[in-house]
Amino acid sequence: QVQLVESGGGLGQPGGSLRLSCAASGSIFRLAAMGWYRQAPGKQRELVADITSGGSADYADSVRGRVTISRDNAKNSVSLQMTSLKHEDTAVYYCYARVAGNVYWGQGTQVTVSS
Repeated sequence: QVQLVESGGGLGQPGGSLRLSCAASGSIFRLAAMGWYRQAPGKQRELVADITSGGSADYADSVRGRVTISRDNAKNSVSLQMTSLKHEDTAVYYCYARVAGNVYWGQGTQVTVSS
């Protein structure tokens, strides 16, 4: 019954924008820290952004200033607005939620930045 569903991935152009969304099931997720990791081929998994239940956000240096993470606690959802896309943003993006000592993961959504 616990699941996270991602949407919004796809093809973006350099300098363009994409918006990723993730919806988590269960009312307890309003208390969860949520965010996004990404993994590119041949690269280690990288934390992109995290947001606490109180709305405090952290960003990777590689994306700071270009992305904004936000959440809607009433809907147990988190979004990542990506702007000024770069080729190096190409990766599979995974949504997560951390609550009550557990971490839940989405299936991942592909983001490809190409001309």
